[in-house]
Amino acid sequence: MSVIVNNMQWIMLVAGLLTLTMLQAAFSPRGAMQAIFGEEVVGPAAELVVRNWGGLIAGGGAMLIYAAFNPEWRPLVLIFTGAGKLMFIALVLAHGRKYLSRQAGVAVALDSVMVALFAAYLLASGG
Repeated sequence: MSVIVNNMQWIMLVAGLLTLTMLQAAFSPRGAMQAIFGEEVVGPAAELVVRNWGGLIAGGGAMLIYAAFNPEWRPLVLIFTGAGKLMFIALVLAHGRKYLSRQAGVAVALDSVMVALFAAYLLASGG
């Protein structure tokens, strides 16, 4: 566990940069939905929701990067972003194999690793 605690800044930087890539959905909601889920965005309301989704996720990535350099913020940011990632994982898994063969499956795997690392850090650091 001390390896995770000692390297948490780098773990959070990598996790933050990977999470920040969801900014793509804010600027190209149709492209993001096609790339991640293989689905079309139908209608202006759906496009608005996908843009918002991308912006919120990217905001979590920016918070991870900020907290990497500001340890006092780590517990809050790790809990917040970890909860969002757990929700995404649960929703994708709840829909069965339909999305796991696409880019969403890669995101589920990466997010699962991130959540495990976040939880290990919080447990080891008492945060």
